[in-house]
Amino acid sequence: MCDDFSDDDGTDELLSAISFDILPEVRKDANGKNSSPSPKETQKQDHVNVPEEFPFPFIPYNIQLGFMKALYECLQLGKIGIFESPTGTGKSLSVICGSLKWLRDYKEEQLKQLESLMKEEANTNELIEAKSKDAKELDWITEFSEKTKKEEELNKILEKKALFDADKKIKGKHKTSKRKCHELESEFDNLIKSSSEDIKDAFEAELREIHKLENPEENEDAEIVLSEYISDNEGDGEKNDSGGEDGNDTSEEHIMKIYYCSRTHSQLSQFIKEIKKSPYGDDVSVTTLASRQNMCINENVQRLKSLTLINDQCLELQKSKKSSSTKEKQPKKQKQASCPFYKVERIEHYRDRILTEVRDIEQLVNLGKQMKCCPYYGTRFSIAAAEIVALPYNTMLHRSTRESCGIKLEGNIVIIDEAHNLLETINNIHSVEVFGSQLCQAHSQLSQYIQRYRNKLKAKNLMYTNQILFLLSRFVVYIGGVLDTPSDSQHLKKIESKIFTINDFLYETKLDNINLFKILRYCQKSQISKKLNGFVEKYQPSSVKYVPLSVKKPENSRSGISQFLEQLSDKQNSCKNTPNKVPEPVQITNEPPEMRSPLMHIESFLEALTNADKDGRIVLNRKNLLSVSSIKFLLLNPAVEFKCIVDEARAVVIAGGTMQPVNEFKEQLFQSVGVQPERILEYSCGHVIPDNNLLTIALANGPSGQEMDFTFKSRNNVQTLNELGHVVVNMCNVIPGGIVCFFPSYDFENHVSSHWTTSGVLQRISNKKKIFREARKAGESDKVLNSYAQCIEKCKYSEDTKITGAILFSVVGGKLSEGINFSDDLGRCVMLVGMPYPNINSPELKEKMEYLNANYPSDPGDKTAGQIHYENLCMKAVNQSIGRAIRHQNDYATVLLLDRRYQKPSVAAKLPGWIQKDVKNKNFGPAVAAISKFFASKNETKIVQN
Repeated sequence: MCDDFSDDDGTDELLSAISFDILPEVRKDANGKNSSPSPKETQKQDHVNVPEEFPFPFIPYNIQLGFMKALYECLQLGKIGIFESPTGTGKSLSVICGSLKWLRDYKEEQLKQLESLMKEEANTNELIEAKSKDAKELDWITEFSEKTKKEEELNKILEKKALFDADKKIKGKHKTSKRKCHELESEFDNLIKSSSEDIKDAFEAELREIHKLENPEENEDAEIVLSEYISDNEGDGEKNDSGGEDGNDTSEEHIMKIYYCSRTHSQLSQFIKEIKKSPYGDDVSVTTLASRQNMCINENVQRLKSLTLINDQCLELQKSKKSSSTKEKQPKKQKQASCPFYKVERIEHYRDRILTEVRDIEQLVNLGKQMKCCPYYGTRFSIAAAEIVALPYNTMLHRSTRESCGIKLEGNIVIIDEAHNLLETINNIHSVEVFGSQLCQAHSQLSQYIQRYRNKLKAKNLMYTNQILFLLSRFVVYIGGVLDTPSDSQHLKKIESKIFTINDFLYETKLDNINLFKILRYCQKSQISKKLNGFVEKYQPSSVKYVPLSVKKPENSRSGISQFLEQLSDKQNSCKNTPNKVPEPVQITNEPPEMRSPLMHIESFLEALTNADKDGRIVLNRKNLLSVSSIKFLLLNPAVEFKCIVDEARAVVIAGGTMQPVNEFKEQLFQSVGVQPERILEYSCGHVIPDNNLLTIALANGPSGQEMDFTFKSRNNVQTLNELGHVVVNMCNVIPGGIVCFFPSYDFENHVSSHWTTSGVLQRISNKKKIFREARKAGESDKVLNSYAQCIEKCKYSEDTKITGAILFSVVGGKLSEGINFSDDLGRCVMLVGMPYPNINSPELKEKMEYLNANYPSDPGDKTAGQIHYENLCMKAVNQSIGRAIRHQNDYATVLLLDRRYQKPSVAAKLPGWIQKDVKNKNFGPAVAAISKFFASKNETKIVQN
């Protein structure tokens, strides 16, 4: 909206009765910031005309229809939705059909009202002119004011109408393009088939020539040296405007759209497949965003090991595409290295192609290879004209990443799927850890950069780069290191963890008088991290480890082989000196991620230090070596980073198979940023399976009556472990197919397996089930899972009735506890041994609990917010593990909760709604009888059906 009309009193009832937007008009709050429709505005309608029928590929189940109706209402009223629909109930299809039905209806209704308003405005203008002729005493100023106001309002309507027409034109263009592409491809294929061998050979030779990549030439130093820094607006408290590292900022108008987010690329690909199945599959424009690691087709870049290195190299290759933003004239440069796939003309053509047909990530990459065009940037250029944009969590939830991709949330719909861990995900994305090795490496690289170009750098550049050096040095010294010795050879005197508020940390490091906002603005405007990255790439100074400035070595003094052998030796020694600790429940290495130049990562840490003091903490981890010691910013308040999404989007929907407990989302994510309770819409449905297809038992004791107590102090009790072994052996005798047994941690699973090997329990289990164990290394999990599945499939058709299937020992929170499909015989039983509470002695967890206790009230039972959070972490992990079993309508399984604590009503209340109503508390004997009867009835049903 133009600033000239920001004081419009809005008295025209005709105009205030409707939102004119293809992208609804961006609203501003009292501070001039974008805001979503207020609860009062969205609640003007007492009820919404929700359709009774929705386009669907088949007759929907009642719970699917209910889901779509609730979703339609949520989007229409601009609410915040919390939707729970168990895995296997067709949640993705319900999301697609419900949201697209609303989007199409909304656009159609808006278009009708715009056309009606255009007619009414024209009639109103005629009345004003007629009135001015009849009213002899009408003030000419009033007449002019009314006429001008009406003309302006009509122009606004015409602009909105033009956007609708543009949307329609884009769709028509895409349909025509799709038809022409098919015709041309068919014509080309026929032409080649009928050609002579000489023509075919010439064509193949030309293709081979096109495939050849240009050998990049060396960049001139002019691209590396910092330009003069001129900034008239070094605001102390302003956040940096993100120009977007990807350089794809475009003025193209965005149509109204749905942003769909999920955790992994495989989940996004599955969602795209569901769109293809839906009735909208042929006429909806869809694009999918993914990382460079998944979408880059430049083989030279893909060969790099890490995502960070791939990102660095990609940005480096784009230098020749970026125009300088400074006034200083650049000296004439030679031809610069660039990516042969980053061509604007090709990208525009690619953009038009991908919007003509729904494609998953793999198909987008293949099309990019065919067209010799970058899929990573091509998909970003297609955002404006897409009705659905599928993207991973990190892209949506991280503000600077979101803005750099050109994502505009104003007035659009945001749907976040698999949102059960959304709070933890936001905290993790915005928590930044920098290691001693990275700080030393950045200090060394920047020092050498300044030394090389000192005579070419302007005074202001020298001032800021020296300030950055000072920051880096203070961090290294505070950890306990020095700057004249390699970080991996510096042994620290004291091993400890300490936590500070942000202000206390800045005071302790003597940085409380440094203006971090100015430094961050300088980093962004000067692109110092990218310049340094180019410098490192060209001259390779200390690219692997820290080399003190006092040790001067001539360039190229070592051969490539000797340098390689030295680096290899360093890595081996580093591995020997680093303790091999495996945190629970997933394996995390102690070594920092490999980066060519870590300054950009350190900038993220500096930006984190500008957060409000109450919203985060600084964790200092001193270990035996400086290289693996770290300083970490820990975000405690996820709402502060999610607020802009809630404020800008028309409606936000978070959905998942198990969203309990929902109060956590309402209190910590929505109500804490001012969302009124009446704006939050909750929807939860049961499962599509019949009640008799699921048997859930909470078992408090084993066959000898020994209590199943797996609290931390009792879990290693020999009698308890033996009793657990007897339970598992008995269950293997009566349960067919596959059993998945979840343990609270890798260490406990290893301890139990070792004990059972000694006691003979594993041998007894193996008489009925082949035993598989989840691997700690993520890369080996797929191999274990495939072997497990093949074994069960083989047992189904084997004449040997002795082995009835397999059992998989897995870990809650591990790779196999989320996102893995144990349908049918792969998961006839899911066992949960104990309750996977996190380590209560973790300094970070303690700090989080204290933060919650200080900012949120206790529950009616006088349980503190911190205690509730601690329990929720456990139960959310339990619920995800349980959800691995039932995957479709005809599936059936048992769930065994092996711990006395599962029989507590307060614990059962936090299980998924579709399970908690049928949980049965039993002793061992009745439990075995019930399970035997359950599977016997399923076997009889199979016989009858056959």
